[in-house]
Amino acid sequence: MVIKMEFHKNNGVEYLTFPSFSHLGFLNHAFSTRCGGVSQGEFASMNLSFGRGDPQDYVIANYQRFTEAAGFDFNSLVTSAQDHSANVKNVTDADKGIGSKKPPMHSVDAIITNKRGVTIVTYYADCTPLFFADPVTRSIGLAHAGWRGTVAQIAKKTVEKMAADFGTRPQDLVCAIGPCIGKCCYEVDDTVILKVTQIANIDKNGLFTNKGGGKYMLDLQETNRRILQSAGVLPQNIELANLCTKCNSSLLWSHRATGGKRGTMAAFMAIK
Repeated sequence: MVIKMEFHKNNGVEYLTFPSFSHLGFLNHAFSTRCGGVSQGEFASMNLSFGRGDPQDYVIANYQRFTEAAGFDFNSLVTSAQDHSANVKNVTDADKGIGSKKPPMHSVDAIITNKRGVTIVTYYADCTPLFFADPVTRSIGLAHAGWRGTVAQIAKKTVEKMAADFGTRPQDLVCAIGPCIGKCCYEVDDTVILKVTQIANIDKNGLFTNKGGGKYMLDLQETNRRILQSAGVLPQNIELANLCTKCNSSLLWSHRATGGKRGTMAAFMAIK
């Protein structure tokens, strides 16, 4: 399933959604852009990271603007503490406020929940956003997959954690892969490609192109799509954004496009 995301603008806040997730009915989801916030300078204007030097008051104001525009409860947020791990955390009502009002979790790159009214949040600025929804058990998940998380198969580990904790069957999952740096722009070296070739149970054909000189162009979106399929997710249940963050850096934050002088986007999801 190759469908681009839908664009929304509410009270000046611009964000994206997936058609397949919007049609599920039991959840709310959104992916932020860099537009519609109050941050200034290199963070202008919708920065959702507390850890990059943007004044905290601006970041909180951005969260309040975004959650109001996209229909989430600011007090229900549970945010990730990402360090490119493959750790998956099941969160509940007791975790509300982590990362926004309470200290962040340690080394968590994927969050899952089956609790109503808990908004899970993960962060991006080129890495791959992965969305998971099980309409049968009414459970959800988000995962952050940079190249390290991708080769560690965080996508598969999230599916397995949802199966273990909620009884999710992979064939029931609806998944989506959000905006990330595309194969058109993502140059990596031999070290990364060696790890990619070692990913088990997926076809490596076409995942990267050899530029010569030890440089390659890597397709993170397709790599994660194949990992999801290897975990049992049906091909027709995987929706792709097909949106390169670097090519669209006027709308989306891209670490590579800005040389690291940037804000951060976030994926949001909550069970109604």
